Amino acid sequence: MAALAPLLAVAFLAAAAHAADPFAFFDWDVTYMAASPLGVPQQVIAVNKQFPGPVMNVTTNYNVVVNVLNSLDEPLLITWDGIQHRKNCWQDGVLGTTCPIPPGWNWTYNFQVKDQIGSFFYFPSLGMQRAAGGFGGITVNNRAVISVPFDTPDGDITLFIGDWYKKNHTHLRKMLDDGKELGMPDGVLMNGKGPYRYNDSLVPDGIEYETIKVEPGKTYRFRVHNVGVSTSLNFRIQNHNLALVETEGSYTMKQNFTNLDIHVGQSYSFLVTMDQNASSDYYIVASARFVNESLWTRVTGVAILQYSNSKGKASGPLPDPPNDEYDKTFSMNQARSIRMNVSTGAARPNPQGSFHYGSINVSQVYKLRNEPPVIINGKKRTTLSVIRTSVINSTYKNFLEIVFQNNDTIVQTYHIDGYAFWVVGMDYGEWTENSRGTYNKWDGVSRCTTQVFPGAWTAVMLSLDSPGFWNVRTENLDTWYLGQETYIRVVDPDGGYNVTEMVAPDNMLYCGLLRDKQKAQKPHGSSSSAAAVKLNNYLLVVLVPLLALALGH
Repeated sequence: MAALAPLLAVAFLAAAAHAADPFAFFDWDVTYMAASPLGVPQQVIAVNKQFPGPVMNVTTNYNVVVNVLNSLDEPLLITWDGIQHRKNCWQDGVLGTTCPIPPGWNWTYNFQVKDQIGSFFYFPSLGMQRAAGGFGGITVNNRAVISVPFDTPDGDITLFIGDWYKKNHTHLRKMLDDGKELGMPDGVLMNGKGPYRYNDSLVPDGIEYETIKVEPGKTYRFRVHNVGVSTSLNFRIQNHNLALVETEGSYTMKQNFTNLDIHVGQSYSFLVTMDQNASSDYYIVASARFVNESLWTRVTGVAILQYSNSKGKASGPLPDPPNDEYDKTFSMNQARSIRMNVSTGAARPNPQGSFHYGSINVSQVYKLRNEPPVIINGKKRTTLSVIRTSVINSTYKNFLEIVFQNNDTIVQTYHIDGYAFWVVGMDYGEWTENSRGTYNKWDGVSRCTTQVFPGAWTAVMLSLDSPGFWNVRTENLDTWYLGQETYIRVVDPDGGYNVTEMVAPDNMLYCGLLRDKQKAQKPHGSSSSAAAVKLNNYLLVVLVPLLALALGH
């Protein structure tokens, strides 16, 4: 009952602010759990003893209250990839706006999925923890009064794909701290499970694999999230079309793919119709992209699609990936082909294309350049150059153009918290002002995470309509851990719009130089309270500069 007290208190206080909208309550215990997804025992991060964690199923405008108990032996933050937290960056769950939950403590998140629909996911944002799990889905359904631009599916399936290492996240972290590369992953998991034994020489016996059971003739919505460390994956279902209908909160023009590249941190949803003869089960495949496939064969996830009238097990070769091992033109053309459905409503009844982003004057332009890692003070670090400070200062209602230039040799994906942005262009080479002539200024897809190919650029535009302090980062965990992030500070400096961000919550955690303001909480998780020593050491080194910036906005 004591653990529920903070949850109930927050719910009571929030009820006055959003009384007209429903509440959804979640009580999570984040713990370590033993698992052997690739046949080797290792420590994974579970939510309520589930790996992956439970799917959060809510509806537009719901108020979400999540009481998180940190039963790990190190600090914890949960971030909500794609949830915009309107004017409420305190709930974002990243360093710079939120102090971590100490080991053995609980903290209650309280936010609203205001004017949003779509497929997103949550994950632990500190110290490579996502490489050990702790992730789960967020499904934001349409309100009943808003029509959806396709028939109601017969089922809804969430599928997590991602590269995976047999080493624990703490080991991976130490490798990066020591200046080492993580190297090739040991495999790809699907919903936390290893590959089906499609090849006896590549997949050992005894691996547990994912099986998705379906009925013939029915259509299912697959929500697919790449929650991995750093590997772009090609997703395909043997003999079935993938009808893309939504990505990260935007309905897209419906189009069929036989396969689609899904980059780290990205989410897509497809309609898949069970229109085959079920002579056997079918492979669901996620394989590594832009690598030497002969060397990376093991980095392939394989699950099974099983009709209720299936006549046997899947066998034979996997469906072929795109035939462009190193040529990324195919993948870029795929990405360019994804367009927003401008005539349908989403969270609101007005069409998605009502906001004519292509006709708005740009207030500020930033070119953020990804370079190969450099040595700073004797340590290997990654940076976003051309930013002289760690903060992009801007103003409420400004309209930003951000160009991500990737001069490294691997695909990077970039994410902006608090916002969806329009992907207006991408191409190879160095971006110049003449590149604007190629921009899509009408139906560019609106999303929160975009890929940037090596030796290429991607341009996005966003309207700064939510005051706060918002994280901009690479989603590739190794690059992010080594430092590649910045922040956008959005203020209403003269009060002209009379719009301000929400005040800091009453249950705000204090840490670093402000830790003396924190009231003690008796550790009540399954971890040792002695692990709290790790927290102070971690925060003094990493968080203090960011916290000072956050408190200054």
